[in-house]
Amino acid sequence: MFTENSIEKKIYFGYTKTREARIHYYKCLSKRKKGGRFMETLNNIVLTIQNYMSNYVLIIALLGAGLWFSFRLGFIQVRGFGEGMKRTFGGLFSKKGEAGADGMSSFQALATAIAAQVGTGNIAGAATALAIGGPGAIFWMWIAAFLGMATIYAEAIMAQKYKTVGADGQVTGGPVYYIRAAFKGTFGKVLAGIFAILITLALGFMGNAVQSNSIAASFHTAFGIPQWIMGLVVAVIAIFVFMGGMKRIAKVTEMIVPIMAAFYIVGSLIVIFANVTAIPGAFHDIIVGAFNPSAVAGGAMGATLKIAVQKGVARGLFSNEAGMGSTPHAHAVAKVNHPVEQGFVAMIGVFIDTFVILNLTALVIITTGSRTSGFTGAELSQYAFSTLYGKFGEIFIAICMLFFAFSTIIGWYFFGEANIRYLFGAKAVKIYSIIVCICVALGSLQEVDLVWNMADCFNSMMVIPNAIALVALSGLVKKTHDDYYNNFLPNQKKGK
Repeated sequence: MFTENSIEKKIYFGYTKTREARIHYYKCLSKRKKGGRFMETLNNIVLTIQNYMSNYVLIIALLGAGLWFSFRLGFIQVRGFGEGMKRTFGGLFSKKGEAGADGMSSFQALATAIAAQVGTGNIAGAATALAIGGPGAIFWMWIAAFLGMATIYAEAIMAQKYKTVGADGQVTGGPVYYIRAAFKGTFGKVLAGIFAILITLALGFMGNAVQSNSIAASFHTAFGIPQWIMGLVVAVIAIFVFMGGMKRIAKVTEMIVPIMAAFYIVGSLIVIFANVTAIPGAFHDIIVGAFNPSAVAGGAMGATLKIAVQKGVARGLFSNEAGMGSTPHAHAVAKVNHPVEQGFVAMIGVFIDTFVILNLTALVIITTGSRTSGFTGAELSQYAFSTLYGKFGEIFIAICMLFFAFSTIIGWYFFGEANIRYLFGAKAVKIYSIIVCICVALGSLQEVDLVWNMADCFNSMMVIPNAIALVALSGLVKKTHDDYYNNFLPNQKKGK
């Protein structure tokens, strides 16, 4: 295992979604950090709550929502996949619908959502699932993503349906607005307020500090750059982006997301095809290991079917964020003619996150034989890439960390901003942006375990009000979905 303050440990935990890895660390660590008993007790309580939430409550809630919307909408993730791809990549080079106070183009909204979805967890997440649940966990990540595509379709539709225009004339939206619509009166206000507070703390403040630490730790390992310098650089660039408002955020994500995806895809494919003969065996291990983990040679020690399912589903859900209430903030501001149009695009975000990026990480690790190396988390991914790239493997991961983590900082800032607007109004946005940048700068210096674990816990808790509201509004989701196919689409074909 890692030493108390090693850089490797920081990289290993360099992402707020690697919950299982951090919980595993605390169970394995023989000597706890020195500190007050109260803080240690509080940290243990937070970890216990988070463990229960991630392994049971959220899996049931998010899988349940995915199944419900898949059947109710006639497996839209299959029927609407082609339309989603067409709308997504058809808008990649389109100059129509530039971002402004009235919203973003459909592709810019997706890029902002993907910026948050595809994070350093795509480097550490699949590795963690493989290390704990074996290759079969990847299969269950696929299942979670497949069902999640239906859930995020519903989220995007409701976010579009209930988007609003603030006093400053800027369009905004997100779960707080459809939660209020789902539950009138005091209950709706309280539930929406709880969600807004949780997501602002979990992503806007604490989560972005974690992302900054990921960048600083990986660059220190690869290049020897002091962490505080990287933290300051990231904070300065971040404040420049934030102060430009929605227009600049959209421009940056629209530019950086395709570049970071292409860089990681090409780098991963080179490693995979360098071990091309191992590809059939990799898929064999994934499929067989999904139902009989012990039958896979070199499988994770002690992995059972329950662990493979649990870890695979949890990692898949946490990575693609479907049903968690984060990405609807981006999809709400897309300028589309019908809410369902953005629903199609939203599904592709989940597909890219899991079936492309996470799959590449998994295949790199399996085809290089790295899963039996004894490493886990981001360190396992780093080791896998170094089998071909050598020292450049560390540099490759550091660059990916920079792309993935910084884009996530932008996306999470934007999500938090929407909720700050809801809670305090547009005047509070500048103060919020400054606080976020302070968190980014300070987050690079050192990890504060309690803060990191609370970020995880709050991130999990915000799923509950979002999932409850989605189920309550499922009738309206279906009605809007049917309106698109029965009325809007036929009229479009007629040229009306």
